[in-house]
Amino acid sequence: MQKKGKFALALLLIAGIALLWSGALWAQEAPSTSKEVKDTKEPIKIGAVLAVTGPASWLGQPEKNTGLMIVEEINKAGGINGRMIELIVEDDEGNETKAVNAVNKLILKDNVVAIFGPSTTGPSLAVVPIAERHKIPLISCAAAAAITEPIKKYVFKTPQKDSDAAIMILDHIKAKGYKKIAVISEATGFGDQGRKQVLKYAAMPEYGIEIVADETYGPKDTDMTAQLTKIKEKGAEALINWSIVPAQSIVSQNMKQLEMKIQLYQSHGFGNPKYVKAAGDSAEGVLFPAGRLLVAEELPEDHPQKKVLVEYKKQYEERFKEDVSTFGGHAYDALHLIIQALKKVDDPTRDKIRDEIEKISGFVGTAGIFNFTPEDHTGLTKEAFAMLTVKDGKFALHKE
Repeated sequence: MQKKGKFALALLLIAGIALLWSGALWAQEAPSTSKEVKDTKEPIKIGAVLAVTGPASWLGQPEKNTGLMIVEEINKAGGINGRMIELIVEDDEGNETKAVNAVNKLILKDNVVAIFGPSTTGPSLAVVPIAERHKIPLISCAAAAAITEPIKKYVFKTPQKDSDAAIMILDHIKAKGYKKIAVISEATGFGDQGRKQVLKYAAMPEYGIEIVADETYGPKDTDMTAQLTKIKEKGAEALINWSIVPAQSIVSQNMKQLEMKIQLYQSHGFGNPKYVKAAGDSAEGVLFPAGRLLVAEELPEDHPQKKVLVEYKKQYEERFKEDVSTFGGHAYDALHLIIQALKKVDDPTRDKIRDEIEKISGFVGTAGIFNFTPEDHTGLTKEAFAMLTVKDGKFALHKE
C-alpha cells in the first residue's frame, strides 16, 4: 500500500508538472494567437461606381485615383477600428444601365456597406431607387439637385447643387447688366438638369433676363458652329454652357472662330485643368462657379478650408503627376464622409452608417463645409462656391 501511495503521488507530481508546462506554452503562444485573430478580421467593403472610362472619364479617373489613395493611407495607419478597408471600384463608363448593374453587384454579390458615386447625374438618378430599396448609404459624386431633392433616406451627394451654380451665374449676369442671354447644354442628365435650373431661375422677375436662344449638343459632338451661329444671330449678350464632357471645350473654340465677343459662362462642370488645355487660348476669360480647390494657394491663411485643400492637392499631384480637379475632390469628400461615419460605429451596418452620415456637421471637405440634416442631404450652401476665371491658361479667383 505504501508503494502504491508513493506511485500515485509520483503520478500526481508528473501531471502537475505537465499541466504547468502546457500552461507556460499556452501563455507564450497566446499573443501570436491573438494577433492571428486580429489579422484575419474581415475587411470593411466599400463600393465605388465611377466613370473611369468613356466620355466622362475626366471625372471618374481622378475620383478612382483619389479613392485608392485614401484607402491605402487608411490601411497603412491600421484601418478603421482595427479593420482594413477594401475598395471595390466598378466602371460604369457614364452609362445608366451599367451603373445599375454595378450597384446591384456591389450590394448583392460583394456585400459592401456603403457606395460612393456615380460620377455623373444620369447614372446617379438611375441608381437612387436601388439604394433606397436595398437600404444602403450612397453618396453621389454628381451635382444635380434632383439626386437629393426631395430627400431620399439613404442618398447623399458631395458636389455643390446645380441650382446654386445657376443662381450664382445669374447673379453675376444681373450685376453686369446683361439683359439677353443664351443657353447651350449637353444632351445628358447633367446638361438637362442644369439647363432646367438656369431656365427656372432666369424666368424669375428679379433677374429681368430674357433667354433668346436655348440650344443643345451631344456629348460626342465635335462642332457646335450651327448652334452658336443661331445664338449669335439672336443678339445674346452672354452665353451659359452647361456640360461636363470634353465637348464643352469646343464651345469656346467655335465662339472664337465665329468672332463672338460675348461673355461665356461655364457650369461648375468646367473644374478640370484638362478642359482649359483642350480649349487653348479660347478659354481665356471664361467665368464659372466652383469650389476653392482649384485656387487653394490663393486663399488667405485663415480660410477654414485652406489646410485640407492644399494638403489634398499636394498629395494627389505628387502621387499621380497630374493637376488636381474638383471631381477628384468629390470622391475625397464622399469617401471621407463614409470613413468618418465608420469610425463612430462598432458594428458597421448599413443603417448605422447612414444614420451617422446624416449627423455629420462641420466637416471640412474640398467642396465646402458640410452640414447634413434629415432635411438636407447635400449639406452645402451657395457660399461653397467661388467665381473662378481662366487667366493666362490657369484657374484663378475672379476679381472685378
